[in-house]
Amino acid sequence: MNKNKRNFIIIFLLTAVVLYFALKDDFTTKIKYLMSFDPKWLLCGLILVIVYWFLKGLVLYYLINKLDKNYTIKQGLHMIVNTQFFNAITPFSSGGQPYQIYRLKKDGLSLGKSTNVIIQDFIVYQIALVLLGIIAVASNYIFHIFPNNSILKNLVTIGFIINTLVIIILFVVAFSEKWNKKIINTVIKLLDKLKLIKAKDKLLEKSSIFIKNFHAGAQMLMEDKLNFIKTIFLNFVALIILYLVPFMLLKGLNIYVNPLIVIVSSAYVMLIGSMVPIPGGTGGLEYSFTAFFGNFIKGTKLSIVMIVWRLVTYYFGLIVGAFTLNFHKEDKK
Repeated sequence: MNKNKRNFIIIFLLTAVVLYFALKDDFTTKIKYLMSFDPKWLLCGLILVIVYWFLKGLVLYYLINKLDKNYTIKQGLHMIVNTQFFNAITPFSSGGQPYQIYRLKKDGLSLGKSTNVIIQDFIVYQIALVLLGIIAVASNYIFHIFPNNSILKNLVTIGFIINTLVIIILFVVAFSEKWNKKIINTVIKLLDKLKLIKAKDKLLEKSSIFIKNFHAGAQMLMEDKLNFIKTIFLNFVALIILYLVPFMLLKGLNIYVNPLIVIVSSAYVMLIGSMVPIPGGTGGLEYSFTAFFGNFIKGTKLSIVMIVWRLVTYYFGLIVGAFTLNFHKEDKK
């Protein structure tokens, strides 16, 4: 059984478990609410997701167009939509970036340039994610949006620290190529002595290539400060739009929650969900959604909004990504 099939089975089983616990109590009432969901607000939620994809595609366009002037916004959007499929079926959304590098190489960029672009994209996205996380944490501190909950507070803190550490490590690697080579080489040699790794020389070679590409990508990004700021801003706006999806879905059940509260809640949900090592963050995202949004809505309606939110933000991308990926393959024949 290959990894993709195994991940599909995991997604299916966990989704079934989540749906069971979400619907098992008062099933008839929940189906009634689900059937009464206002379709125009569902459409608004789907549109926000598509706008999020468009902005992410625009970021890729601005980064890639510096290296390939023939690269179009349409290509960037198409790749982002395809990426949703690979992100959805892999733990920590780890499958998207290798696919993007492969796709760019197929589109004519060298392996080194393709890797550089995706590294740049990761850096600007991570910065935007942390900035929005800082705003969310500060907003909760100032406005006391959530009651004290030690478990949730600790989970959010851990998620925020992890994402912040990623940014710090990214900048350290970006600006200290030789120093990083020494550290990684030392770590690999130590792991080899402890018999924790195999093929030490091959791993040393791969790490050296990665550091070189990462350093080159970061330097290229910093050379064009306007593009650097622009791509961070686009990612920031894209995340806000994605975080507003629950606002639309709540309106679908005629529930109003302040948009700022929705954004802060969504940011916290994603901070926790990003730590779940399961395809799509299944289980962790549902738990964190009900935990945070449960402060404003209760019971049956909360379960329905959570289910529709997952359909819009996760399964919609999985299905559309799979369809466009297969269409692209057929188009290439």
